Amino acid sequence: MIYHVTSKAQWQQALAQGYYEAPSLALEGFIHLSKKEQVQGVLERYYQHQHNLLLLHIEETKLTMPLKYELAPSVNESFPHLYGRLNLEAVITITEL
Repeated sequence: MIYHVTSKAQWQQALAQGYYEAPSLALEGFIHLSKKEQVQGVLERYYQHQHNLLLLHIEETKLTMPLKYELAPSVNESFPHLYGRLNLEAVITITEL
């Protein structure tokens, strides 16, 4: 299981269009994801004081685009990166944050 933090508005847009694209896909070429033990650190580093957030629980085996684990030098950890759109069928649970 891997995870992604997004806003309720971005998720609603994904439901309307039939797939999810984080802003990082256009900017960096991939969607940032996390392993379970990395979620708290991601929230603390990038989402402080933000509201209306969701945590997407993603089943790796259901992804239709390439997934690569790559080192983030700033924190010296390997993170999962999705190189393409997130197909909605891979999201098996959504948790409000």
